[in-house]
Amino acid sequence: MNKNEISEIKKQFTKERCCITRMAGCYVNAEKEKVLRFKEPFLSIPEEEMYKYLDIFRKAFSGAIGKNLLNLEFPLDQEMGDGTQKRLLVLRDGELKNDDDLDAFYDQVIGTWYHPENYLILLIHGAYDIPAKASDGLTMDDASDYVYNFILCCLCPVELSKAGLSYNAETNSFQDRIRDWIVGMPEQAFLFPAFNDRNTDLHSLLFYSKNAKEFCPEMIEQFLGCTQPLPAAQQKESFQTIIEDALGEACVYDAVLHIHDTLNEMIEEKADDPEPLELDKADVRRLLERCGAPEENMERFEQEYDEEIGAQATVMAAHISDTKTFEVKTPEVTVKVQADCADMVETRMVDGVPCLVIPLTNEVVVNGIHVKQKVEE
Repeated sequence: MNKNEISEIKKQFTKERCCITRMAGCYVNAEKEKVLRFKEPFLSIPEEEMYKYLDIFRKAFSGAIGKNLLNLEFPLDQEMGDGTQKRLLVLRDGELKNDDDLDAFYDQVIGTWYHPENYLILLIHGAYDIPAKASDGLTMDDASDYVYNFILCCLCPVELSKAGLSYNAETNSFQDRIRDWIVGMPEQAFLFPAFNDRNTDLHSLLFYSKNAKEFCPEMIEQFLGCTQPLPAAQQKESFQTIIEDALGEACVYDAVLHIHDTLNEMIEEKADDPEPLELDKADVRRLLERCGAPEENMERFEQEYDEEIGAQATVMAAHISDTKTFEVKTPEVTVKVQADCADMVETRMVDGVPCLVIPLTNEVVVNGIHVKQKVEE
């Protein structure tokens, strides 16, 4: 799903546009016991509660694609027999009405997802009547072609509110606040099936993780049966390792600056594209060759890429290049400049010593103090 498709589904989680037909849930304690199970038509719940549930559902669509939001595809073996895809289809097609199907789903979550405290497994079924789009991109609400049936699962921590004092208006006094068990925003969530090309894609799903550095491999690989992609930070580290090895002796300042500038230009060109820019092995190879990597190192590059990232895997350009800052670091000094001003930093030999040279502008501030430049012959 691209950012436009994610935004379109997210917008449905309001009271005015609500397409949720039914909600079900299971409250699990720290001992992994089912404390409470419930299911009911979503529009029958009190309005005050509805708004809070909608906040939770919208949160499952927040963050950046490739960081908090992952597009996952089912491997072929999970689409056959009793694979994970079939189990999710049973829930979706049953519209969360069958207690046995729901209990089986809850048991699978409890047996897979580790959470040290209490939590809530929250499930909804929705039916979105997809409006057609005119040639100018505007939606036509009265010209629907398809209905997108989906389920959304949110795994939410349930924590005891903090102790404190509260004001009691009846007694006009301050007193100990009653501590309640509060449902928090989801730590993990997934939407099935995916909404690709503005329609149902049974071969994919959208996964959300609150922590962009930890995707919860148990949920992705064991519960959903999908392959976990590299987290954004690991993509960057792997790319840096590949660059150093592929360039070898040619890994000099100017070559790395060239890679930085080239990547940022590519990102800028795709800034208005709803799909984030991804690079496969061939794209990275062309980038390295363009920036001076020796031909004899390309065989080593192929091996490094397969080991670090994966032969068929891609990396997101936004993960491997910082579009805001350019950093030069030594054991003693760190220099950061705006990414579009990276060419201000140069390397020169000064009195036989390799140095970083940064031209000073008319305004220089040292420890908050504006200083004047010293003019020398």
